Amino acid sequence: MTDSQNRTAPDMWVDPEDDPRTQWADPVGELETHWSYLRSYRATIEMKCVDLDAEQLARRSVPPSTLSLLGLVRHLAKVEHTWFRRVLQSRTDLPRLYSTAEDPDADFDGAVADPAVVEEAWTAWRREVEAADAWLATQTDADMATVVLHHGRPMIVRDVLEHMVEEYARHAGHADLLRECIDGRTGQ
Repeated sequence: MTDSQNRTAPDMWVDPEDDPRTQWADPVGELETHWSYLRSYRATIEMKCVDLDAEQLARRSVPPSTLSLLGLVRHLAKVEHTWFRRVLQSRTDLPRLYSTAEDPDADFDGAVADPAVVEEAWTAWRREVEAADAWLATQTDADMATVVLHHGRPMIVRDVLEHMVEEYARHAGHADLLRECIDGRTGQ
């Protein structure tokens, strides 16, 4: 991304014509619509973290909250892993990501200002997004009504995908506020 002095819209993260989220702006069908919203919110999270160092990414919001941008990246990797792999693909053989019985909030608790932790978080998030997208690419609009069992309860694929959009939307709002506290940059 270019600095604000070189943009036609300096108050925005990127010029509107360079916004990566517009590539999903014309979805066709139910699956593609949900997926395009999810992709857009994923890109928003990445945009909110750009150009920040480990300390800035790990900076906590308001004590005693453990909320940070790095924690959000780790949390969203965990959410992608849980819903797309463990639930929708019934891969309960996979260990949980960033969550243990002793520390169910390890995603946020372990978000410390260490470049290796930052690198690992982005690697995990990108791996889980790629795996989710690979699975979604095998689905059709008809699959949106498919029922899977989760803890003995029926879950509809559509509901899980809508939950993922809601999860990202909620955390994109958090990311807006966290980024503004770090360097004053506000949302687009």
